[in-house]
Amino acid sequence: MVSEKTGRLATLALERSPWRSARWLVIAPHADDETLGAGALIHQTAEAGRLAGVVILTDGAGSHDHSGAAFRARLIRTRRLEAGRAVRRLAGDVAAPPVFLGWPDAQPASAGSMMFEASARRLAALCRERRVDAIAVTGPDDPHCDHQAAAQLARRAAGMARRPVAVFDYIVWGAAPAETKLRITTRPLRAGLRAYALSAHQSQLTPMFGPGFRLETARGLRAASDTLYRRDAYG
Repeated sequence: MVSEKTGRLATLALERSPWRSARWLVIAPHADDETLGAGALIHQTAEAGRLAGVVILTDGAGSHDHSGAAFRARLIRTRRLEAGRAVRRLAGDVAAPPVFLGWPDAQPASAGSMMFEASARRLAALCRERRVDAIAVTGPDDPHCDHQAAAQLARRAAGMARRPVAVFDYIVWGAAPAETKLRITTRPLRAGLRAYALSAHQSQLTPMFGPGFRLETARGLRAASDTLYRRDAYG
């Protein structure tokens, strides 16, 4: 939605947008992306009773080198527990637990593959069961292969859902998309809530699993609100 007077991209508050009554599904490539990119959306929609759920695409095992199968299994189990804790901190204790698709971290299924299509069918069924009207997912321009795959998967699932489902991008590590039709912002989170939710992901913040990925918390906590981008404002 571009203003005819200024030619600038319009920004709408979620509660004043056409999606104010939508039921939202949040898809995160990794456990912690839900908090970094969509924590305010999760909180706002949960408060209004419009959070349909949170889906975590990958197993998260790529954050650390593995010393064996047992180490990998423990890391995956820990990351799932952390994601559930973060979602409860954002959405409340009655929030549905995240759905985990279990893709191998940093080895995304290619579009059209058996794993990709099976995951798309599962998400499409979830959209029907939970009456999803809108999906928030990382954008196809985000600089990580799993983030890009999540964007593809969300659009494929929306097209298979047999109900109208709008897809919005949120940003984790990339820049705002240049080609977009509409921008929606959530209400700001209360001070400290995103940090509190992010602190659930101790495997990504501390050396509890040894050397590995560390979250850039200052960067991840830079915004109190979330911004959602619609590349097609009408379809």
